[in-house]
Amino acid sequence: MAPAPSAVLGIDLGTTSVKVVLLPAGYSEVRSTQAQVPSLIGPQGREQDARKIIRALNECLSTFPRQQLQNVTRIGVSGQMHGVMFWQTGQACQWTQNVNGPMFEPKEVIHLVTWEDGRCSKEFLASLPQPWSHQGLATGFGCATIYWFMKNSPDFLKQYNAAGTIHDYVVAMLCGLKRPLMSVQNAASWGYFNCRSKCWNADILKESGFPISLLPEIAKPGSNAGITSYEWFSIPSGADVGVGLGDFQCSVYSCMNDTKDAVLNIGTSAQLTFSMPSEFEPPETPDCHSALAYFPYFDGKYLAVAASLNGGNVLAIFVKMVSEWIAELGLGIPDSTIYTQMIQAALRQSSPTLIVKPTIFGERNASDHLASVSNITTTQLSLGHVTRALCRGIVQNLHSMMSVQLLRESGVKRIVGSGSALSRNEVLRQEVEMAFPFPIVYMNDVSSALGAARVMLYQSQFVPKEETKGDIPASLGFL
Repeated sequence: MAPAPSAVLGIDLGTTSVKVVLLPAGYSEVRSTQAQVPSLIGPQGREQDARKIIRALNECLSTFPRQQLQNVTRIGVSGQMHGVMFWQTGQACQWTQNVNGPMFEPKEVIHLVTWEDGRCSKEFLASLPQPWSHQGLATGFGCATIYWFMKNSPDFLKQYNAAGTIHDYVVAMLCGLKRPLMSVQNAASWGYFNCRSKCWNADILKESGFPISLLPEIAKPGSNAGITSYEWFSIPSGADVGVGLGDFQCSVYSCMNDTKDAVLNIGTSAQLTFSMPSEFEPPETPDCHSALAYFPYFDGKYLAVAASLNGGNVLAIFVKMVSEWIAELGLGIPDSTIYTQMIQAALRQSSPTLIVKPTIFGERNASDHLASVSNITTTQLSLGHVTRALCRGIVQNLHSMMSVQLLRESGVKRIVGSGSALSRNEVLRQEVEMAFPFPIVYMNDVSSALGAARVMLYQSQFVPKEETKGDIPASLGFL
């Protein structure tokens, strides 16, 4: 009898949900995490319960056929970037047995402080040392959050000896790593990381008293972090586990089939990106006023990215506002019904004069530029008018960050549209097509989990197993 074909598992630990895919069988499962928890520092804090995230991951895996999981030989993991969580090596999880096989649960770990966190004010960020990096620093970035704890709760950090993103944590637990590994993609999203040298800014950090012992070691995107130390559900021990990857890069990897494609994603946030030429190198220092960023991709390449903090989350806030108004009137309508009705109403409106600037969450290059509404008239205050203007504002905000002219000058011929907000919202799609006069293809099978699986399927063939942290220069300062 011929041996069963090997399978690849792809995992994405997103801001609101966990998704898992299994290739080549094509199984996929999504679970909402509902992991948001109140922060002790107040409404500017954005934290999530890691236990709920891992519970959603376990629920996804429990739905997969055991005989299919037994064939898994590679695991790719991606997740929400910028965020940070802390743990104590050797005490951060416990393995338990259930009807579906062994699984792990977080133990004695602090909440995940997410990319949406706003505890680092503009003044606080200005007080920090200037990074040696092409990436600027913003609230929600891992190193900025660590600096905040260092200055506001120094005893807190003494409880832990490891830090990473939520997906770095999962990789470390699966492989039993004594010290977490972090890909160049995630390190760049934390700040104080130089993508050219692939090093943390060790000297700058040391001089300011930063606890650099918490920082993970660095690995190439697409390389292996290790192997599963235990059987996990029915996945055998010894399966290759890739270093944790950025969810954005994996989402792009799952759908960008041509260098002349741009990828537009509107999910919780929004991004528009295209691939830079292979010879491109980012500048030595950031342009704090530029709306464009350059994210490390794969094979040494970079993505030019207009990364907006305002996407589907703006629509969610609007739905919440309408729901609260309705409740104050003593009525009750489910949020899902409100969303459906407001989109239907907006489809009946085409060209409102009402202008909504939707940047309620600010932007990383302009944190103090918040939302506004203008051109208000008595005839354009219906739910449909406001919703249409809000969707137009989300798209126009992206257009202001990455114009049609720039896309054309960069050789872009087509836009691939993806993301949950875009797929659910016909009004958004109409506004995209008006703002960006390119052929637009909407893809339903785009996901970071799929991208993470494909990375392990293709990229690992070209990154030798020994090339993990060993290929990173010793000038990290603590290796």
